[in-house]
Amino acid sequence: MAYASTPGAGYPLDSEPGAGGALWQNSLQEGRRAQHQARYAEAEKHYRAALRQAESFGPMDPRLATSLNDLGEVYRTQGKLTESETLLRAALGIRRQVLGPEHHFVAESLNNLAALCTAQGHYTEAEPLYRQALAIEEKALGSAHPSVAATLNNLGLLCKALRRYWEAEVAFRRALQIWQQALGPGDPYVATALNNLGTLYYVRGRVTEAEQLFHQALATKENALGPQHWEVATILNNIAELYRDQGELDEAERRYRQVLAIDEKALGDQHPDVGTDLYQLALLYDARGRYRQAEPLYQRALAIREKTSPVEHSDVATILRNLGELYSNQGSYSEAELLYRRALAIDEKVLGADHPAVAADMNDLALLYDAQGNCAQAEALLSRALGICEKAYGSEHPGVVPNLEFLATLLRRTRRPAEAQKVEARARAIRAKHSPKLPTDAGGAKFLWSSAVEPISKCA
Repeated sequence: MAYASTPGAGYPLDSEPGAGGALWQNSLQEGRRAQHQARYAEAEKHYRAALRQAESFGPMDPRLATSLNDLGEVYRTQGKLTESETLLRAALGIRRQVLGPEHHFVAESLNNLAALCTAQGHYTEAEPLYRQALAIEEKALGSAHPSVAATLNNLGLLCKALRRYWEAEVAFRRALQIWQQALGPGDPYVATALNNLGTLYYVRGRVTEAEQLFHQALATKENALGPQHWEVATILNNIAELYRDQGELDEAERRYRQVLAIDEKALGDQHPDVGTDLYQLALLYDARGRYRQAEPLYQRALAIREKTSPVEHSDVATILRNLGELYSNQGSYSEAELLYRRALAIDEKVLGADHPAVAADMNDLALLYDAQGNCAQAEALLSRALGICEKAYGSEHPGVVPNLEFLATLLRRTRRPAEAQKVEARARAIRAKHSPKLPTDAGGAKFLWSSAVEPISKCA
């Protein structure tokens, strides 16, 4: 996921506290220019030079904090999350002590650290950091400043990942309005807000509106950044998702391959976004029954994700779950069970034992056991999954119907027709009360790398 947090938060170098030192300023400028153009290895080289020069200014010099922050950001963009965290926390500590807790550069550090926590799957830590940053920026810079929009955008991404969709939409719309007024309609940040709002509409089933926003965002990004920029690839990916869901699979595959080529060139073949691209292409092959092509892509995506983020991350669980399903579809039940159990353990630890994603993991395992004729284990897991869904959504929510219908099937197989009839009657009553179409998220959509509750995805 690409967050709207940039080195220096868009401030000119002469606004940096303690600005000075021609070599330092030049290195920082070159680093920011390279990062803006997605030349991350070059940006890292310049930022390292700036950091070496800043260290000579003293351990509490604001320019040292700026150098730590900017290098930490380019590390985060490259998926080097452990290295990024060390630098971003050091920058925050210096800024708080030297500039005071209400300075807008402290807010910048809070925002960037929150984006890192989100990428690591540490959602409970990320949200208060975003809200602190937002409060400081609104007080120090005014409610219509572009940096306020950046923090709102990132907060919206977090709310979306947690399925707090109304809060996400409010944040995205406010960010869009600020950027349009402050930067103009052709600015890349405007396209960022349009794309992210589109991903939100997509997972909520507002597909036509999402498609319009994606194409508007794509035209803006291509015009501003060029057709080979990785942020353009992000939007192309989302358009590919639309083709996939509309059944235009050949066109979707062509777009996915285009996205992968851009990201590998711009970001390197070990970047998290490349892992996402591989995963997405694997999903497409999997859905078309091209298992031999899908399996190595899943495995590459999993290796990248495990390398660039904590092993116990919900996106790792997502890939494990899909690779497990691939093995299950091929009758490789032992391999599938190992992957499903790993996914379940991760989601229970990261999201909590009562999260709907945990219920989905249990349901996958129940299906696997059912396929092997182990009805007792399948029923036990399914009953637990049903309890979680009822607690999360309510006992009359249409989302519990698939669990009820599966449970009824298991009851009939174990010769308990009276119990099955009661469960079936309950499912029919819920269906009659609600629309026959059960609410779902967008299939295999990847509208968030760091999604705790949605499939792996990309936001601009």
